[in-house]
Amino acid sequence: MNMVEGTEVPFFVKLTFQMIFKEIVNQTITDYLKDTGYYLVDLNITNDNRISVEIDAFEGVEIDFCAELSRYVESTLDREVEDFELQVGSAGLTEPFKVLKQYEKNIGNEVEVLTKAGKKLSGILTEANETNFILQIEKTEKPEGSKRKITVQEDITFNYSDIKYTKYIIRFK
Repeated sequence: MNMVEGTEVPFFVKLTFQMIFKEIVNQTITDYLKDTGYYLVDLNITNDNRISVEIDAFEGVEIDFCAELSRYVESTLDREVEDFELQVGSAGLTEPFKVLKQYEKNIGNEVEVLTKAGKKLSGILTEANETNFILQIEKTEKPEGSKRKITVQEDITFNYSDIKYTKYIIRFK
């Protein structure tokens, strides 16, 4: 936003402009990704107009696609109106999940869950929908009348509102 030399733009005007700017960038990215198999994970715009875009896809993210998306977003924004810095990349492999599609992508994979109560569990993500997901864990139990413990599987359902994070676990075997 161009400012007249020596004048100060009120905070609420800056905030309103930034919200509109974010909506425009978000819509631009969403339109571009619509039929590609890629999806938006996160969009962040700082006060000094540093735009950070995280995308993902079920088949993984190619660097060439990130470059194409970056060029497209830059071509739709006018640097004469607002200067910005743009960074487009893939969602981090070890970063917490931010959107439902990341849960869907990781069904069948081992993940770590930290609940808001502070309990940390790891297991296989078996299901995910708009309201909750299911984690299959293994635990040892001693059946009544038995001398030895056995390993059993248990499905635990989590509401997204009850967890701090879920993230993919990388294991080298």
